[in-house]
Amino acid sequence: MKIHLRQIPEEGLHLEGEESAALLDLPTDEYNRPLGPVQYSLDVGVSGTGLWATGELSLDLELECVRCLEKFEYPLLVSDVAMQIELPPQETVDLTPHLREDILLALPAYPHCDWSGERVCPGRQEAKRESAASAEGAADPSRTPSAWEVLDQINKPAK
Repeated sequence: MKIHLRQIPEEGLHLEGEESAALLDLPTDEYNRPLGPVQYSLDVGVSGTGLWATGELSLDLELECVRCLEKFEYPLLVSDVAMQIELPPQETVDLTPHLREDILLALPAYPHCDWSGERVCPGRQEAKRESAASAEGAADPSRTPSAWEVLDQINKPAK
């Protein structure tokens, strides 16, 4: 997203629109991919020797849940975009790398398909079942001792 510096009035400029997600060069693999364009609403201005921009970005993504490995739609919203860039000698400034960085930092590190609370992740249900089964095994005297219990027995004298 390039901005011509001479087109920015003294009081600033408001920009709204859409850009192709390909412009951001986001990593697309089997785990995540953009579903549409990047929407932006930015206020841009020149102050001294710098260009500033504030506003918000949004993008719909398809992510893969880290628990159940199912794909789900995730609406990414970066509502606090704020940047200050030193003015280059050229007439245009490219905001793309800065916007890309904000989007990458806002991506969830461990995406879960139950992020909105509208569904229950099948992987979470499986983890609860395994936890309950291990709790039952802890109460069972015929269970196999843990590694720590075996190590604790090393220093005890034999009877």
